[in-house]
Amino acid sequence: MNTLKPSLSEYEKRLLKIKVEQARKRPAFRRQEWFRYKKLGGDAWRKPRGGKHSKMREHLARRPPVVDSGFRSPRIVRGGLHPSGFREVLVNNVSELERLDRNREAARIASKVGAKKREAILKRADELGIRVINRGSE
Repeated sequence: MNTLKPSLSEYEKRLLKIKVEQARKRPAFRRQEWFRYKKLGGDAWRKPRGGKHSKMREHLARRPPVVDSGFRSPRIVRGGLHPSGFREVLVNNVSELERLDRNREAARIASKVGAKKREAILKRADELGIRVINRGSE
């Protein structure tokens, strides 16, 4: 029963499309000299605060892109909004499922929930008409 859609205004739908498109185009921001030292990883972002000779801090060409406000998505759809348009709410048991607004919120079952309780949550979610984001393979 994953065909449920959120009740969004036309304005919110337009902003959500913009957000998804921007996320697709957004580059993978790399830490300064991530390629040089294994301990820096590559996926952890740190702002370049180097001294006088930092090329990345100065936004020079041929350097990785630096996080900037221009890469941000619209404020209304920023944060805990799933690409489907629902707000994600973490659910640990059936009673937490009862408090959700089915028109605006979708459940994400916590990873610590076992198979028996997960099955009960999915069954109750179908009865209430609530979308579950991580249903798993059924």
